[in-house]
Amino acid sequence: MLEASHRYFHAAADVLDLAPKVREVLLAPNRVIKVEIVEEADDGQLMHYTGFRVQHNSSRGPCKGGLRYHPSMDEDHAGALANLMTWKTAIVDVPFGGAKGGIDCDPSRMSRFELERVTRRFVEQCKEVIGPTVDIPAPDVNTNADVMAWIMDEYSRHYGFSPGVVTGKPLHLFGSEGREEATGRGVLYALEEALRDRGREFSGTTVALQGFGNVGSHAARLIAERGGRIVAVADHMGGVSNEGGLDVTALASWAAEHRTVAGFSGGDSFDGPEIIGWPADVLIPAALEEAIDEANVAQVRAPIIVEAANGPTTPEADAVLHDRDVLIVPDILANAGGVTVSYFEWAQNIQQFRWELDRVTSELEKTMRRAYASVRDVAREKRVDLRTAAFVLAIQRVGRAALARRSVREKIDLG
Repeated sequence: MLEASHRYFHAAADVLDLAPKVREVLLAPNRVIKVEIVEEADDGQLMHYTGFRVQHNSSRGPCKGGLRYHPSMDEDHAGALANLMTWKTAIVDVPFGGAKGGIDCDPSRMSRFELERVTRRFVEQCKEVIGPTVDIPAPDVNTNADVMAWIMDEYSRHYGFSPGVVTGKPLHLFGSEGREEATGRGVLYALEEALRDRGREFSGTTVALQGFGNVGSHAARLIAERGGRIVAVADHMGGVSNEGGLDVTALASWAAEHRTVAGFSGGDSFDGPEIIGWPADVLIPAALEEAIDEANVAQVRAPIIVEAANGPTTPEADAVLHDRDVLIVPDILANAGGVTVSYFEWAQNIQQFRWELDRVTSELEKTMRRAYASVRDVAREKRVDLRTAAFVLAIQRVGRAALARRSVREKIDLG
């Protein structure tokens, strides 16, 4: 995945004609943290995991990014995702840099008490390099508001009351209204703008979703409320379809109880991987990375793809889709609603003032629509696709911030 993110970066850097040394500086992480976590399990056995945190760039503000608990988490994975966070925060123009990290554990095999102990040990070992003005973690795959609460509490034990050390906290522990659905709501606004670019609207538009976790389920609900028809949803255990439109509320209840959409009685079942080639107007990959690759890109039938997941399309597949005139709203734009509302939560914590939900939603909508318009303007000016345009815009903003903070003898043209 790190190689893929770098390839997208270099495509944009070519448009800007950046010198090799400038590219090297912009790609290199500021700091890489790796810690060993040893804790006692409930049965007395020792648990041994490795924790990672990569702080990619802080030119535009404190580092910001999620914590992922997954067996595949490693330094390269964290580095790639941290890199994407730098560009994502720049695109929506919030005052953060990029970071990412996590632990190579499998929460599905751990008790709640084991998960808490591992989380607190991770914080204890990283506490000097995170904080409200340094690096602010947030939920990601297999982490949630409870995990953020443990992080806040552990950090506060050492540094005093510090709600701004993480975002995505429970509402009763100074989280923000609208944070849970923020990424899905951001996907809604990105899709609406993409539909307008193609002369369409939500009414009559069919949508297929890969992934029905936090992002996918909220996106599906919000799209359905606007008149879109969710015709197929798949996850790692199977899929369900209904050409008349799935009952998203009922499906969400089923998935919450059974931890999968498979077996839902409100539609026909199918094998999960078939979702990539579903005959819908819009495909929303909202699961893990590299969902669309060289092996299955020929199956894609949707003319619009909105990347709700991080890195769901490989560069090889992206090139094929671009040649086919598929409109792809890239991940660093489409799923930026989460970090946008994380910024709102952080701002509320710093100000010690709570926003009402309507303000959060209104500010999110303005931010996402403004970001989409900015990326679209660059795409038209440079005659490139939206992904390349998004990277161009982000590189310009990060580069200009870095130059403004440092005295550089050589003039660097960022376009």
